Amino acid sequence: MIIFKKKGKKFDQDSYDSLFYNLENDLRELGFGDVSVNTKMKNLNKILYDILLKIEISDTKKNGFQMNSNLIMKYFNHLNEPKNDKFLKFESYFTNFYKFCFELSLKNMIKDALNYRF
Repeated sequence: MIIFKKKGKKFDQDSYDSLFYNLENDLRELGFGDVSVNTKMKNLNKILYDILLKIEISDTKKNGFQMNSNLIMKYFNHLNEPKNDKFLKFESYFTNFYKFCFELSLKNMIKDALNYRF
């Protein structure tokens, strides 16, 4: 979604709907009931938008990406320090994934992103 925005395009509504439809189905398969699924979906939606809006520290570089370590530690407690090995590997993975996805065409980005190897 971030790459679509940086390239000046809108993220396809069908892809967005499909993402949350699959999340909802997965929660139901895990045995959660209607009330619990609705609550979890609201929370997941809030977390997604919090991450999308704050994941990047600076958007001054068009193709660059610098991860917001405070945001990551907020949602991933086991990555409690920005300089520990787990955090550095996590940051490296997503920075490389961002660069990989930025080179893909928007038309097939979601399908082609499955070919990413870290």
